[in-house]
Amino acid sequence: MTSAITMTDSARDTKGARPPLCVDLDGTLIRTDLLVESAFALLSHRPFMLFPMLVWLLRGKARLKREIAQRVELSVSTLPYNDEVVAWVREQQSLRTTILCSAADTALATRVADHVGGFDDVIASDGQHNLSGANKAASLVELYGERGFDYVGNAAVDLHVWKYANAAIVVESGSNLSVAAARVTRVERTFSRTEATGRQWLKALRVHQWVKNILLFLPLLASHRVFEPKAFLSTALAFLCFGLCASSVYVTNDLLDLSADRQHRRKKHRPFAAGTIPLYQGPIAAFALLIASFSLAWRLTPTFALVLLGYYLLTTGYSFKFKRIVMLDVVVLALLYTTRIVAGTAAIQAKLSFWLLAFSMFIFLSLAMVKRYTELLAAQRAAEIKAAGRGYDVEDIPLIQSLGASSGYLSVLVLALYIDSTASQSLYRHPDYLWLLCPLLLYWISRTWAIAHRGIMHDDPVVFAITDKVSRVLLLIAGIIVVLSI
Repeated sequence: MTSAITMTDSARDTKGARPPLCVDLDGTLIRTDLLVESAFALLSHRPFMLFPMLVWLLRGKARLKREIAQRVELSVSTLPYNDEVVAWVREQQSLRTTILCSAADTALATRVADHVGGFDDVIASDGQHNLSGANKAASLVELYGERGFDYVGNAAVDLHVWKYANAAIVVESGSNLSVAAARVTRVERTFSRTEATGRQWLKALRVHQWVKNILLFLPLLASHRVFEPKAFLSTALAFLCFGLCASSVYVTNDLLDLSADRQHRRKKHRPFAAGTIPLYQGPIAAFALLIASFSLAWRLTPTFALVLLGYYLLTTGYSFKFKRIVMLDVVVLALLYTTRIVAGTAAIQAKLSFWLLAFSMFIFLSLAMVKRYTELLAAQRAAEIKAAGRGYDVEDIPLIQSLGASSGYLSVLVLALYIDSTASQSLYRHPDYLWLLCPLLLYWISRTWAIAHRGIMHDDPVVFAITDKVSRVLLLIAGIIVVLSI
């Protein structure tokens, strides 16, 4: 057999009498998989490369890995390394020969080995031979002989290698793998690996972000139909549909934005970026959530399902392309929030309100600008030129601030014009009370931008608006005003 090997003379030297230590990469030295990482990195910029990928896969996994590796630049320094394993391997490097032995393409594996440092050699897939399982075992036996090496692995496929190894070092989430390894060789040491928990999945699905879908209830409130059981239940079902769809998009977005997330002070702790949930589970979850969402939506009303489809297409476009285009990204974000209001209207089969749509576009454009302003301010304070994964640089900060504040104040103007219109006269017995909403909104917008200017704004201003105590008090007062005006 021809093995996919890049040999150096140093790899044949020995350090003491201990056998060489062969270290797996995916799931062992790092908490992720380089093939999946590189595939999503490519798709994030060139989504239509999915079709060539399928063709490459037909020619073998080694060919697929090589073709993808030639087209991406992974930031190996930000990968989620298994720190405990890395520290132990570095200890071993002073005692014996160490080899990084991976099924990943040799180009990517070599870069990881150079980053970690201390490896005497790298053995990896070369575009023709996929160095996994039995192939990896044959290559190591050819080099060192049976029982002539120790091997560090993390998966059942590594049993093919441990069968011929002198000793097994097992990285596992339970005890089943080490028990299986003990049947074929001596287990020298085990490292624990945390399995994905329900709490981590809730974080990955960002269920807390479902609170944004409360906007679907706004048409119900604005039309004074909140006490109609059928309308309320329809809106509640619409809320669930949007939550499932949004979670599907959040998962997809996280998979496509791994590199940028790992450079972010908060986003680097997200489950996929941190490697606490296996990447391959992400597409499965995203697809299942999407099917559930649209199945429920179609049962509600076909019109609502079409609005949901529009939302999905728009937010998918945002994930792949729009978020990197200056100014278009914030307009799309504002549209996504406004689409929720359109969907809420469709769920109860009501008439769209021009005033509500105009108000939502301006207020949410302002909040989208707050989001970008906060990111740019953080980048500036970190002495960076650009915000990771975005098209803006720190010189845009004054412009973003000016446009965002102006948009917020325009939403107050729209509210004032609505109060003075015949539409409010027909819905409210005391519409003049609604004028009290204008100073409240002016204060809230001004305070929000002041907090952002001081650099203490939450990354997501909508989450800030819901969790901030002052904002909740203002919302309560606004609710009382609206009730008194009815």
